[in-house]
Amino acid sequence: MTVHELKGKRIALAASGGLDSCTVTRWLCDQGVEVVSVTADIGQPDELDIDDIRKRMLACGAVEAVMVDLKADLAEDALVMLTANATYEGGYWNTTGIARHVTTRGILKVMAEKNLQVMVHGATGRGNDQVRFQLVANMLGPEYQVYAPWRDDAFLENFGGRREMIAYCEARELPITATQDKPYSTDANLLGLTHEAGKLEYLDVAADFIDPGMGVFPKDAPDQPEAFQLELKMGRPSRINGESVDPVEAILKANEIAGRNGVGIGIHTVENRFVGIKSRGVYESPGMSLLGACYELLLQQILDRRARRFYDALSPLLSEQIYQGYYYDLASQMIRSALKPVQDVLTGTIKVSLYKGNVTFQSSEDVTHTLYSSELSSMEAIGDYDHRDSEGLLNVLGVGAKSLNVSGQMEKDLLNGI
Repeated sequence: MTVHELKGKRIALAASGGLDSCTVTRWLCDQGVEVVSVTADIGQPDELDIDDIRKRMLACGAVEAVMVDLKADLAEDALVMLTANATYEGGYWNTTGIARHVTTRGILKVMAEKNLQVMVHGATGRGNDQVRFQLVANMLGPEYQVYAPWRDDAFLENFGGRREMIAYCEARELPITATQDKPYSTDANLLGLTHEAGKLEYLDVAADFIDPGMGVFPKDAPDQPEAFQLELKMGRPSRINGESVDPVEAILKANEIAGRNGVGIGIHTVENRFVGIKSRGVYESPGMSLLGACYELLLQQILDRRARRFYDALSPLLSEQIYQGYYYDLASQMIRSALKPVQDVLTGTIKVSLYKGNVTFQSSEDVTHTLYSSELSSMEAIGDYDHRDSEGLLNVLGVGAKSLNVSGQMEKDLLNGI
């Protein structure tokens, strides 16, 4: 699809209010396209007033600017990621990946209400976001068209990158916040910040080059540990430090506490993008990192070895599905269904201590479905487990161990001198 096919039409633009959104909006208007800006309120911590995005888009020429509150939707999907421990390569919590799914779904609903047929996004042709916007739109609304300026010759002839876009916006006095001197770009939402591009593309630039937006680096955290208590009921946070919370409040509170203690700040990865190239990112996800650690500590008490093995296979599958834009497909539906029984047994209270980026277990209470028993596992003479009962088990296991030697399956070097 090209911009020439859009002339005279009214389209929906996925607008973050950043440089790409401002540039694309003004450029489309210059080409005779009517732009309806649609912005998802997903709890962007770098926006002091979320309504400023709407004002910026109108100033760039949008005929209408719509704001959609999707914080609750994003938080609900975050609970699924927490239940699954769905982190991508290097510990990235898929904060932008899952947000693109939620945002696209929200935009499609606005398009249906306003009878708009074309969704436009400003994602680059080298990144993952273009895939997410496209696939989610195609899966949920195949009747809608998707236009990406970064894949249109008419746009590329004018804009080679950030430098040209900034010059274009400055010449038209558009209200952009990006400057030629800004050393990297940031994408933000309730779950975390992703920093990339600019100077971060060079691997001689350290991860602590970024200016944290959700907390501090561990070295700058307080010299005293801070206690944190999470109460879960069927996989859903119900209380933090004794106070009732809903999913959004739980993430915000965890962000605040974890952030000031340096937890989940400065996560560095050189990862595999879906389009086949490597990219370098520095991530902040304090709340997700803290809550994820608590979920894991609870899971350790609950899952038996077979459930754990299956769970550990599902986690990377779901993380890759989210990263690549397939969170709504049949495979992800199957994974989420498989995780439902796990969520149902995640009830209990976990207490941890936070200190300079570390999360340390303190205690657990009221874990309804725990398999752990201090009596059964004790090395002391307590409980019902009789050490002598292991004699029969080891005799059975020993038959197979001895047969490995008899059949010649042991390495000869290991047997020398025995």
